[in-house]
Amino acid sequence: MIAPPNATALPSLGDIRKAAETIASRAHRTPLLTSRALDDWLGARLFFKVECFQKAGAFKFRGACNTVFSLSEDEVARGVLTHSSGNHGAALALAARLRGARSWVVMPRDAPQVKQAAMAAYGATLVPCEPTPAAREATAAELLAETGATFVHPFDDVRVIAGQGTVALEILDDVDDLSRLIVPVGGGGLLSGTAIAVTETTSDVRVEAAEPLAVDDAARSFTSGERQPAVVAPTLADGLRTGLSPRTFRALRERVSAVMTVSEEAIVKAMRMLWERLKVVVEPSAAVPVAALLEHPPQPDERIAIVLTGGNVDLERLPWIDQTLPTPSP
Repeated sequence: MIAPPNATALPSLGDIRKAAETIASRAHRTPLLTSRALDDWLGARLFFKVECFQKAGAFKFRGACNTVFSLSEDEVARGVLTHSSGNHGAALALAARLRGARSWVVMPRDAPQVKQAAMAAYGATLVPCEPTPAAREATAAELLAETGATFVHPFDDVRVIAGQGTVALEILDDVDDLSRLIVPVGGGGLLSGTAIAVTETTSDVRVEAAEPLAVDDAARSFTSGERQPAVVAPTLADGLRTGLSPRTFRALRERVSAVMTVSEEAIVKAMRMLWERLKVVVEPSAAVPVAALLEHPPQPDERIAIVLTGGNVDLERLPWIDQTLPTPSP
């Protein structure tokens, strides 16, 4: 197992602001979209941060970019390595290419084809493994010993978390009088960075997380006060199958107001709603916070920001095309 040093250390607000400076000329400042139809449908004033418009198609580029551009020249010469089901691997590969470094990505064999193609297109050397956390760790450790590369964890890294937190800084700059900010949670990197950025800036905005009911370890961790192991179960939201680390669990415990769970049917319905009303195609993981508002209705006077985390979805396998799955009513 690759154990990071200072396993519960978290970045400061200053670290997140510094990350914003580091990535400013390299990452997109993504827009916020609104929709009166979705406001009426979901029952609140909604602001959608479209990180599916980010470089590499997901918020993950922020953390990868901050990390790669924080490396020494010696580290850059040895390259970078990670394990990922797709978005972090693609983001790290692109950031490495921009810095002139080699990259290796250990990926589960069942990773979506669209994400595998993106990683390869950005120049990563792909190393397949069995689709379990243990297999990822073991394969990455072997490759690390062979290459001497710098390991960049998908979420359990202070520099990665700081980069992800820049999403929240932009939202707070662009929207006044927010009530809640909701993000999906898998490993917890985005949630941690978001929670730190928000709670260190204002006491008026609640940070909340959403995850599939099928892989509800974050919700159970939140309720029990003890970190729960990741659940091995099928879900459309493949990017959220990872469990929390001690570091991200600390952020969850100290700074997050709620963790909501959602059904697979609600995820499909949310994906389709976002396409029909915002004209944005998002991957299932990105639709989870919208699914949470479908199944946990907000108050009418709330102003809620939602991070649409990524758009790397296989257009040949959009889930609402499967007639065995429910479709939303107009």
